[in-house]
Amino acid sequence: MALLTIFFCIILLVLLVSWAKVNPFLAFLIVSIAVGLLLGIPLGKVTASVQNGLGDTLKSITIIICLGAMLGKLVAESGAAQKIADVLVNAFGVKHIQWALLIVGFIIGIPLFYNTGFVLVVPLIFSVTYKYKLPAVYIGLPMLAALSVTHGFLPPHPSPSALVLIFHADMGKTLFYGLLVAIPAVILAGPVFAQTLKKIPSTPLETFIAKEIPADQLPGSGKSFLTALLPVILLMATTLYLNIDKSSGSTHKFIAFIGDAPIVMLISIMVGTYTLGLSQGKTMKQLGEIYGDAVKDISLILLIIAGSGAFKQVLTDSGVSTQISNALQTLNLQPLVLGWLIAAIIRISLGSATVAGLTAAGIVSSMVLRDHSINPNLMVLSIGAGSLAFSHVNDGGFWLFKEYFNLSIKDTIKSWSAMETIVSVVGLLGVLVLNQVV
Repeated sequence: MALLTIFFCIILLVLLVSWAKVNPFLAFLIVSIAVGLLLGIPLGKVTASVQNGLGDTLKSITIIICLGAMLGKLVAESGAAQKIADVLVNAFGVKHIQWALLIVGFIIGIPLFYNTGFVLVVPLIFSVTYKYKLPAVYIGLPMLAALSVTHGFLPPHPSPSALVLIFHADMGKTLFYGLLVAIPAVILAGPVFAQTLKKIPSTPLETFIAKEIPADQLPGSGKSFLTALLPVILLMATTLYLNIDKSSGSTHKFIAFIGDAPIVMLISIMVGTYTLGLSQGKTMKQLGEIYGDAVKDISLILLIIAGSGAFKQVLTDSGVSTQISNALQTLNLQPLVLGWLIAAIIRISLGSATVAGLTAAGIVSSMVLRDHSINPNLMVLSIGAGSLAFSHVNDGGFWLFKEYFNLSIKDTIKSWSAMETIVSVVGLLGVLVLNQVV
C-alpha cells in the first residue's frame, strides 16, 4: 500500500508540472502535503515535516549553490570558460572533447560534493556547447556522470565514507575498488550512452552564455584554470593535510575550517573577484551586477530543490523506507545484490542517494558483520551503486539538471534518469565481478 501511495503521488507530481504547468515548487508543496496525509502523518505534523525538509535542504546547499553560481557566472563573463574550452579543444580536439570534460569531471568530483561540482562544471559545459555549436546534453552528460559516480562510490564523499565506518571496511581498499568499478561505469553511462542523446533539444540557462571575446582579451590559461579549479585545489589540499595530521591542535582546526565547502567557495569567489575581475579591469559595481544576476538566475532552482527536500522529508518521517526495507529482507538474494536492491528502491522512493545508502546500510550491517564471507569493501560499493538508481522527480539532482539545461521532464528522464540507472547497474555488475577475484 505504501509503494502504491508513493507511485500515485509521483504520477501526480509529474502531471502537475508537465500537464497542468504548475510551478514545480508549488507542485512539490501540494504533493508533499498529500503524500504525508496519505501515509498517516498526523494532520498537525505534516506542515512541520514539510518545513523541516525545506529548511534542512536549503541549509546545506544554499551557500554552495549561490557562491558557485557567482563563480560560474564570473568564469563565463570574464572569458575564463572560453579560454579553458580553447585549451581543452586544442589538447583533445573537438571530436574528443567529451573525454576531456569527463576527465575534468572525474578529477573535480573526487573532492567536491555533487552540488558544488555541478555548479562549477556547468559554465564549462555551456561554453563548449555554444562556442562549438554542439548538443548540450550530449556534451555535458559524460562530465556529470563522472561527478555522480564519485559522489556515490568514492570516499571522501559523505555516504561512502559513512558506509566504510558502518561495515568496518578499509578506506583505501574501498577507494581502490571503487575506482576500478567507476571507470567502466563512467565510460558506458557517459560518452557511450551520450551518443544516443544528440537530438535532445536543450537551450541552457542564458546566465552562463558569455559573449565571444577576442583571443587577445582573454585571461591567461593559468589564471583561468586556477580560478575555476581553486575550490578543487583547496578541498584536495585540506583533505590531504587532515588525513596526514591527526592532531587536534589549532592548525588542524584552522585547516578543517577553511576546508569546509562553504568557506572554500567563499575564498574562491574572493580570489576570483581579483583574478578574473579587478585585475581584468572590471569595477566592483560591474562585479556586483554579475553576482546579482547569477543569484537571480538560480533562485527558482533553489526553491525547486527545497521542494524536493520537503517531499523527501515527508516520506522519511512517514516511516515508509523502513516498511519497504523490512519487506525486502525476506527475499533470498545474494547479499551484495540485496544491499544494492534495498538502496535502489529506497533511492527511487525517497530521492536522496545519501539517505538510501545509509538506510540500506543500517538494514544489512548486522548481516555483513556476522557473515565474514561478505566483503565489506564491496558491500560499500554495492550499496553506493544502488543509491544512484533512477534519479527522478523526487531528487534534487534531477531538477538541477532539468532546470540548468532547460529540458522537459520527458527528456530529463531519457537522459539524466537513464544515465544514473546505467551507472547503478554497471556499478553492481562491476562489484559482482570483483567479488569473484578478491
